[in-house]
Amino acid sequence: MNRNRIAIFALGVACALLIVASVFAADANVGTWKINLTKSKYDPPNLAPKSTTAKNEASEGGIKVTVDAVDYTGKSIHYDYSVKYDGKDAPVKGDPNRDMTSMKKIDDNTFEQTNKKDGKVTTTSRIVYAKDGKSRTLTTTGTNPQGQKVNNIIVWDKQ
Repeated sequence: MNRNRIAIFALGVACALLIVASVFAADANVGTWKINLTKSKYDPPNLAPKSTTAKNEASEGGIKVTVDAVDYTGKSIHYDYSVKYDGKDAPVKGDPNRDMTSMKKIDDNTFEQTNKKDGKVTTTSRIVYAKDGKSRTLTTTGTNPQGQKVNNIIVWDKQ
């Protein structure tokens, strides 16, 4: 009888650990993120924002993103979107640089995002999260609305 109780207890502990592990293996995107302008590199550099904060919330199969930014001219911008990790386009509301976005999950710490304006791909980003979850790096390439080539490395810190 003692062996059965020990086995049941061990099974219960194992199940509890699996549940805890799944919670900690949650979506790396989720959280509030702020651009670290000191560590980031913008090309062209004159178009770097003055500040950007993104609040990412879990959503079924993806995330809901709300962004507040101050662009390079000092203009405040607020935009949001909800995207699944299926690579399908989702509308972006309020962003002057894009009206659609899509995202694919490569692995637990890596995502790819494609942005469009008026049906045309403008930029793509590879988003890599640090294993400690405290930062992420977006490597963005493409063309901005001004027609300039973009090659940005943007570092974000988790708040």
